[in-house]
Amino acid sequence: MPDTLTTNSPVIAAYRAATPGSAVQAQRAAGLFPSGITHDARYIEPYGLYITRAKGPRKWDVDGRSYVDYFGGHGAMLLGHCHPQVMAAVHAQLDRGTHYGASHELEIEWAERVKALIPSAERVRFTSSGTEATLMAVRLARAFSGKTKLIRFNYHFHGWHDHMTSGHTNHFDGTATTGVLDAVAGNVLLCDQNDEAALARLFEQHNDIAAAIIEPTGANGGKLPIDPNFLHALRRLTAEHGVLLIFDEVVNGFRVAPGGAQEAYGIRPDLTTLAKILAGGLPGGAVTGRKDILDLLDFQVTKSAGKEKIAHPGTFNANPLSAAAGIATLRIVRDSDACARANQFGEDLRRRLNEVFEEEKVPWAAYGTFSSLELFTNPERAAITPTRFDPLEHSFASLKGDRNAGIVHKMRLAMMINGVDLSSHPGGVISASHGEAELEDTVSAMRNTVRMLRAEGEL
Repeated sequence: MPDTLTTNSPVIAAYRAATPGSAVQAQRAAGLFPSGITHDARYIEPYGLYITRAKGPRKWDVDGRSYVDYFGGHGAMLLGHCHPQVMAAVHAQLDRGTHYGASHELEIEWAERVKALIPSAERVRFTSSGTEATLMAVRLARAFSGKTKLIRFNYHFHGWHDHMTSGHTNHFDGTATTGVLDAVAGNVLLCDQNDEAALARLFEQHNDIAAAIIEPTGANGGKLPIDPNFLHALRRLTAEHGVLLIFDEVVNGFRVAPGGAQEAYGIRPDLTTLAKILAGGLPGGAVTGRKDILDLLDFQVTKSAGKEKIAHPGTFNANPLSAAAGIATLRIVRDSDACARANQFGEDLRRRLNEVFEEEKVPWAAYGTFSSLELFTNPERAAITPTRFDPLEHSFASLKGDRNAGIVHKMRLAMMINGVDLSSHPGGVISASHGEAELEDTVSAMRNTVRMLRAEGEL
């Protein structure tokens, strides 16, 4: 990757000194990939880490340095890396074949496990990714309802297909992002989460709404936390107006509870999208929900009803390797306290980090729900007490922290220098394999990081 970052920062100099192997690999990648990366969230200057192996809650880079991992396979690794039962299932399937071009028993068991765990699951359709799952959910909703419009909530992420681009990181006025047709963007209605009055107005103003889709723990996996009362209001309003409710549980499914956020909050959506943990760390997604809606994918039902079937091929739908990993993972989710352990670690980690912020007199806060970690860097310099921080009392703009991008950038690099890899939120996801050693290492890394940033004049 070309060096576009010119700075005298000691933090950045220390990062370069600690990661020379990653610098070499980034230079190679620069001639192959746009920006030298294969996923936008992996972009960081001067370059990101190149990892060679991972185990449990940790991973190792090409220079042999260990990191406590909070990227967690972008949320897929609830059980941690290389869980022995999941790996055994995948290795066993490798010897039987990777792609049959035919139906197989594993896809049946995989779907049975989804149906047993997700309260709203009456039928299941596998896809290759979460983006494909949300695309299919929207198509099903429009076909079933005969209506055109989709309600989405600002900052919520539902994949990268055309219906989901405006209002995520930009174009909050609803205009089309580059490459997207105006007609597509024009059929998406944007609303702020937690604003019941604005949501009610949308329903009163439009009689052609097919569905509303939401991340049920809040935007970006909980960076902007949801008020549970708003979720219940959303379910009530969609039902009253004959609008389908789609829970995007690509991140939350099998994480916040074995049955996802819909189990945790006691709300039954009409459709649910799944991925990440669903496939045990391998590629795979699904749309699930009411039988009468998913019947639009059924050859016989649509023929008997005189309806046009929704076509849905997909070379890697229910791939045997992903099915094997998914079955093993969902069995463990069902039979163990994996969700509860990850959630408890999250609670402990957030509390300990807030104690560090108070002890170091840094006006930041750690927050989140279930097994998520979010870091508030307080761009407006509000007077806060970290151990009593309530994110619902702060604006979306403040929580997003875009005006503190420079500090967040150096904080992430400093945490990597100190052996912790955070996501770009900044924050991360937690696995059931994170334990006392990872807790202590993360707390120590944060303490060292804030001291490095203070010495550099950033705090």
